[in-house]
Amino acid sequence: MLHPKMQYVYVGIDSHKDTHCAVVLNCFFEKLGKITFDNAPAKFEEFFQAIRKFKPKGSKLAFGLEDVSAYGRNLTVFLTGKKQVVKHVNASLVAAERRSRNVLHKTDSEDAECAARVLLNRFDQLPDADPQDKYWVLTSLVTRRRSIVKMNIALQNHLHSFLTSHYPSYRKFFVNIDCHSSLAFFETYPSPSRLEGVMVEELAEILKHPNPRQRWEKARQILECVENDGDSKVYYQEARDQAVRSTINQIKNNLSEIDSIDAILDDFLGHFDYKLQSMRGISNVTAANLIAEIGDISRFPTPAKLARYSGVAPVTYSSGKSSVQFANQRGNRTLSALFYSLAVIVTMTAGRHKKIINPFFYHYYHKKISEGKTKRQALKCVQRRLVNIIWSMMTYKTEYINPPTQDFPKEAKAESS
Repeated sequence: MLHPKMQYVYVGIDSHKDTHCAVVLNCFFEKLGKITFDNAPAKFEEFFQAIRKFKPKGSKLAFGLEDVSAYGRNLTVFLTGKKQVVKHVNASLVAAERRSRNVLHKTDSEDAECAARVLLNRFDQLPDADPQDKYWVLTSLVTRRRSIVKMNIALQNHLHSFLTSHYPSYRKFFVNIDCHSSLAFFETYPSPSRLEGVMVEELAEILKHPNPRQRWEKARQILECVENDGDSKVYYQEARDQAVRSTINQIKNNLSEIDSIDAILDDFLGHFDYKLQSMRGISNVTAANLIAEIGDISRFPTPAKLARYSGVAPVTYSSGKSSVQFANQRGNRTLSALFYSLAVIVTMTAGRHKKIINPFFYHYYHKKISEGKTKRQALKCVQRRLVNIIWSMMTYKTEYINPPTQDFPKEAKAESS
């Protein structure tokens, strides 16, 4: 009886923007051939027919792609449509295989052969490629939103550098530099020299606040701070003012783009039968990020596997009688950060009266601290509980029943004061 691995011919593919390179191996690691073809759907059928010539009668093809979500996605969709076995070969495994062979040069054919070797060695361990369109589109939207947010943070830091010299006390009258009032003010008055002769009433009209009295008070505060700061005018002030306005225009455009993507995400989440937003603290944006990073929940048969994937579960190092647990640094760092942020939200208090948002997690967090754990360790325990809940909600399509909010304990209020 033949070994199961002898039933396949193994094709490793190194994918790129313009072309793909495929190397074919048999079960004895013998190289049967190499094919380079264009990354265009019209060329995929020709490639598939050429690959079939390397397949002995009675055997099957198995494909291993390093990239199944970007440049290699179209080919993955084509091959899965042909009912072929397609595996996702992690790039780190390909790099490790190349190093183990002591290969100094790096070429497309070498990477494709390493992908085929990993495919053959780890055939039963590698995940099947499953290019579902809705997850791919959601990931694209989430990635685009993250890039705009990151770009806006850089622009805000750039704006801070300008305003520090123009308005030394600007933090006293605007806590958030990207709010509508601050952007409208700094766009109209990028430097104090533009405020000469401006009265409180005129300045109050610029500030976008629904309460007229608060607009007037804010305008008066700004003029007082500017007067106390003294003369901050510099040479070539006009050029610097134009730079401030340009930066603000970019920030406003990015905020508009973020709002547009948020609207698309709100609508697109309807394609997923998940009710993550039922948990207090999970917005539509957070839900979209969680779904994009986790993907198809059926990939994780148990919550423990999702915890390991996200880096929440600890890693155990044991030797003889000693056993030590360390934080997992190899998990999905983005997903780990999402669970960490959610853990902070569900264990905090909110509002002027410090209402406990989620009493279950609040008391669980403080119980862990009373047991001797540090705050970070206690938050890690909360993260692990959240993994279990999110896994169950996605697996069984259930809602989260939020416990009623509670008042902050009087004893704790006394201690904090």
